Amino acid sequence: MRIDLHAHSSASDGTDSPAELVRNAVAAGLDVVALTDHDTVSGYAEATAAVAGTGLTLVTGAELSCVVDGISMHMLAYLFDPQEPELARERELVYNDRFRRAEAMVERCRALGAPITWEQVRRIAGGGAVGRPHVASALVEAGVVASVDEAFTPQWLANGGRADVRKHELDPFEAVRLVRGAGGVPVFAHPGAVKRGHTVPEKVIADLAAAGLAGLEIDHLDHDEDTRARLRGLADELGLLATGSSDYHGARKSVRLGANTTPPAVYEALVAQATGRAPITG
Repeated sequence: MRIDLHAHSSASDGTDSPAELVRNAVAAGLDVVALTDHDTVSGYAEATAAVAGTGLTLVTGAELSCVVDGISMHMLAYLFDPQEPELARERELVYNDRFRRAEAMVERCRALGAPITWEQVRRIAGGGAVGRPHVASALVEAGVVASVDEAFTPQWLANGGRADVRKHELDPFEAVRLVRGAGGVPVFAHPGAVKRGHTVPEKVIADLAAAGLAGLEIDHLDHDEDTRARLRGLADELGLLATGSSDYHGARKSVRLGANTTPPAVYEALVAQATGRAPITG
């Protein structure tokens, strides 16, 4: 089985519609794909309809924005009940604040001499949750930088960069509690991605494990082999699942679906912990 547990659609900052994501997952030879848009479940209905008759299994989820001790991090939440009110309320707060933040980032970019507009960024987002990748794409369109990756530097949009603006983010311990309370399974996304900025200390990861964290996303494009080995040892020590995934964003990033995958036994163990929802097989 080929299992990819981290992919984005145009409901957040991917370029594929949810239906296109499903079709592309089938074309990539995946057996299982997780839809994990940032702080939103708005792509669920379209993806669920598209998976019918494909033989693909869809895992519904989200990637929640969190911060601990001033360090931004992401929490993948799988198979939670999207109607559970407490988690739904927090997702909405984070989602809505993305628009305020992105507009403020556009203004900072303009003050730094970048000829981009809020209308341009909204057009690029296409009705999805506006985020930094959309601002980055606007910088590429304007010829300010050559690529989206080049926009994610201290010069522009990296955490703490000249045009960065903080947004409302969950405390990760609260995120774990909320996801578990909604019947879901929380996994720390790309915990060793040093090129994104400061990373969460291992002591905090251990505390999160004690609070109910289920796993670490280890096989990820932002982790080199040494980082993967270190994180795998930490996961073993803490009794956490070790997942792998592409973090696919369609045409916005070069990584392809299935670039990293999760072993079937790990996937089965993750699904066994979920009580909010079951995977959907077409």
